[in-house]
Amino acid sequence: YQTAAFVGSTLLDPKSGFAPGFGRGFDTYDAIDRTAQMTHAVAWVTQKRAPFFVWINIALPGSSAYSVVVSSIDSAVGKLANALRTQKLYDDAIIVVVADHGESLGAHGEDAHGIFLYDETVRVPLLLKLSGNQLAGKRITAHVRTLDIAPAALEGAGIPVPSQMQGQSLLRIAKAATNTDLPVYSRSDFPQQAFEWSAIESWRTGKYLYVRAPKPELYDLSADPGATHNLSPSSKAILQTLASQLDGFDAHFSRGKNSEAQLTSSEMQKLASLGYVGLQKTPSSNTAADGIDPKDAIAIANQTLAAISDLQQGKVDKAIAGFQQAPIKQANIYLAQYGLGRGLAQKQRYAEAVEHLHKAIELQPDSTGANFEIGRALLKAGDLNTAAVHLEIAANRLPEFSEVHELLAEAYGKLGRKDDASRERAKATQGRGKP
Repeated sequence: YQTAAFVGSTLLDPKSGFAPGFGRGFDTYDAIDRTAQMTHAVAWVTQKRAPFFVWINIALPGSSAYSVVVSSIDSAVGKLANALRTQKLYDDAIIVVVADHGESLGAHGEDAHGIFLYDETVRVPLLLKLSGNQLAGKRITAHVRTLDIAPAALEGAGIPVPSQMQGQSLLRIAKAATNTDLPVYSRSDFPQQAFEWSAIESWRTGKYLYVRAPKPELYDLSADPGATHNLSPSSKAILQTLASQLDGFDAHFSRGKNSEAQLTSSEMQKLASLGYVGLQKTPSSNTAADGIDPKDAIAIANQTLAAISDLQQGKVDKAIAGFQQAPIKQANIYLAQYGLGRGLAQKQRYAEAVEHLHKAIELQPDSTGANFEIGRALLKAGDLNTAAVHLEIAANRLPEFSEVHELLAEAYGKLGRKDDASRERAKATQGRGKP
C-alpha cells in the first residue's frame, strides 16, 4: 500500500510537538493550511494507483457558523468521492467518514468542546462505504465505538485483523441478527492538561451513563436523554457497579506520564539556573476524580477557550483582553498564561510576554510550546543567553521543526558561537526538506 496523510491542524503535525509519532507509517505526511488539505489529497489520489491508504483530516475555522462547517465538510468529502469516481476507484474503495468530537453549543454550560463527556461532544457521525456497495443503506442503531473502525477497514480490505487489536469489526456488528449496544469508554485529559483540574472519564453501558469526576454523575439516558438529572445520590448500587466496570477497563491501560514528555535532568538544571523552582515536584495525578471538578469551573474554561479562539483568528487585542478578565487572571491557569504570553509577543510587548510565559513554564515546566514561545520573545528582547536555554529545550523536543532551529542559530550567532549556529542552520534546512 502507498500511504499518505493530509491534515489541516498544527495539533496533528508531528513537527509541532503535539502529535509525536503520527507521521509513522506514512509515505507522505502533509500538514498544510486547513483550506488546502482536500485539494492536496485529491491531487495525490489522482496520481496514484491502487492499493493505497489515505487519511484526510478536515479542519475548519471554529469561528464559522455550525451549519457552514457541516456544509463545508460535506462539500470536501464530495470532492474526494468525485475524484475517486473519475479514476474509476470509487466502487472498490473503502471510505470511512467520522468526526473526532461534537460541539456542546452551550449544553451543560460548555460553549465548545474538550471538557465534558456528554452526548453533545462524544456522539459523532460515522459513515462506512464498503467495496462493491456491500451492506449499502444499512443503518446500525446500536452504540459502536471509533475503535471498531480499524478492524472493520482491515476486514473489508481482506487483511487479517491482529489479535491484540481492540474493538469489534463494524462489518460483523452490521451483519448480526440483533443490534446490541457495546460499552463505550471516553476520557478527557484536557481539563487537567490545560487547567490543572481533574481529568474525567465516562462509561456508557445499556441505558446508563456514568461520569467519573470529583462529583460523580449517573444518568438514565432512556428517561433523561439530555443527562440533566444526576442519579448518583440516590442510586448508589448502580453507581458502584458501573464504577467497578470502569475500573476493570482502566486496569488494562497504563496512563503514566509519557517519559519523553518529562524534563530530563539536564533540562531541569538549565531551567533551575534561570531561577525556576519546584521543577521536581510530583506531577499531578492522572486519575480522574482528583482535584477541581470541571463542572465547578466551566465558566473559566469557556472564557479561556474563547480567548484562545480569538488569538487563533488573529483577533489579538480581543484575545489579550479576554485573558485578562478577572476570573481567568485570578485562577493562574497554564493555558491562559501561555495564550496571553503569545498574544503579548505578537503585539511586540516582549517584557510582558516573557512574564506570562515564565508563569506558564512554572505551571508546566515540560511545555514545549511555552519554552519555544518564551525563547522567541527573549530573542526579540535581546536576552540571548536565556533565549538560547529555552530554545535548546524546544529544539531537543522538536528536532524536525525548522523555525526553532533557525531561532537558535540566530541566538548562537549573536553570542559568537559560530559552530553551534552553523549546526542549527543545517538542522533547519533538513527539517524544511522533510515531507
